[in-house]
Amino acid sequence: MNTRLAFLVALLSFNLSAQVTALRVGHLVDPETGSVANNQIVLVENGKFTDVGANVAIPAGAEVVDLSKSWVTQGLVDAHNHLALTYKMLPENNSYYLTTVLDSTAIRAIQAVSNGITMMSAGFTLVRDLGNNGNYADTALRVAIEQGWVPGPTIINSGIIIGGFGGQFSPVPERENLMYPEYLNADTNDEIVKAVRRNIAYGAKVIKICVDCKPYGYTADEIRLFISEAAKAGLKVAGHVQTNAGALRAIEAGIWSIEHSSGLDDKTHRLMAEKGIWRVGTETPLSDYHTGMTDAAKERYKKQEDGLKNAYAHKVKLAFSTDADYYIPGMTRGQVVIDFLKSWKDAEIPAKEILKIMTVNGYQVSDIYGQRGPIKPGMAADLIAVRENPLENIDTLRDVRWVMKDGMFFKREGAMTPEKFFHSGPTPPSAWRIH
Repeated sequence: MNTRLAFLVALLSFNLSAQVTALRVGHLVDPETGSVANNQIVLVENGKFTDVGANVAIPAGAEVVDLSKSWVTQGLVDAHNHLALTYKMLPENNSYYLTTVLDSTAIRAIQAVSNGITMMSAGFTLVRDLGNNGNYADTALRVAIEQGWVPGPTIINSGIIIGGFGGQFSPVPERENLMYPEYLNADTNDEIVKAVRRNIAYGAKVIKICVDCKPYGYTADEIRLFISEAAKAGLKVAGHVQTNAGALRAIEAGIWSIEHSSGLDDKTHRLMAEKGIWRVGTETPLSDYHTGMTDAAKERYKKQEDGLKNAYAHKVKLAFSTDADYYIPGMTRGQVVIDFLKSWKDAEIPAKEILKIMTVNGYQVSDIYGQRGPIKPGMAADLIAVRENPLENIDTLRDVRWVMKDGMFFKREGAMTPEKFFHSGPTPPSAWRIH
């Protein structure tokens, strides 16, 4: 072998080995089983976990990261967020209706990037983004993250929310067009099919519908049409539900998930458990910046917590979800979201169950658990590291020290390092297509 060839072979070998990251993990937490494996080696290469175990050999030239004093687990999931909607939680501007009129899709897309970055910093590597994103700012965010233009979590986005005439707005005849692009009107079977196909064509990864936002809510048969049309593209249907009657129709139709919990009770929880329907309840914590500390707010909060306890007792499939769509002075979106731990703790759900709900269940309701979630060979390399055992102290998730996404560290020892995510490498041609 001549000198030049030997040099090229050595250089190639170095480049290949340099792609490997070896993590020395003190405590590897499995949320699915509620167990901890100590002193593990986790190998990462080309964005995926390649080996995990106590006796794994570290390849020569690998980058070795010491997490021997950390508890490492799956990245967290918020199963219901609105990254491109950020209105102020203040009396003088406490309406997202006003925000949708004043803010362009372009500025909302930029807000979504910012919110996504803070979500990653808080340990959320997957976000199910369910509408209210203007004219497909959610798709723009997802594609930008996938192409490496900006750092951010994996996005499962819905596109524009589909509903009966008016959506969640209360339009007046002179300005009924203001409903778009926040909502797609679909009042007949043909319009339902067209609306689903439109969202899919413009990049939706889940279909969200308003089941009962108006008195003329969707029937069980109409919901079945949504489900069958979405299924053609392999997508699930999430239903915004406000009333008990709407919940019963959605359950009868076999919807994938019910978003929000105001219409749910003991009967619906029993039916949901029987059918395996996800409860994405968006339980807002009681605090002076969320709902106020009035007697009425306390009563509403107790009803919410009683409902969550009832769902847990009936073994309904639960997802950690926030409906976060607002700005609170002094808090990032990620900080707002992690504060929802209060609701789950007040419902007296054990820490190990909360962790499973925030990880395993989140990946499952997002219909992506076969690709992401478990820290196992072949899975996308997403993880977080904290200072204490989250199976015992769930509040340790409030201080995520390390965040890895697709094999790259976004956060190290409490400091963000997002620059590696920008233009991180050649993008496969398929990723450049909007769908």
